[in-house]
Amino acid sequence: MFVLRIVGFLVLITVGASLVVYLLTKNRRYVTFAWQLLKYGMLMAIIVLACLLFERLILVI
Repeated sequence: MFVLRIVGFLVLITVGASLVVYLLTKNRRYVTFAWQLLKYGMLMAIIVLACLLFERLILVI
């Protein structure tokens, strides 16, 4: 869980920095990058949490 928190924090910092750079340059490339990073970060979090849930279900059985 600690690693998931660190990765989530780094993703949020990177998305925020990308949006700030977009506001300064008006280049849509940074918004696209931020959206892709957020999307894949959420996908990774869902996969990790699903693995943790699956592990708990296996331990019950």
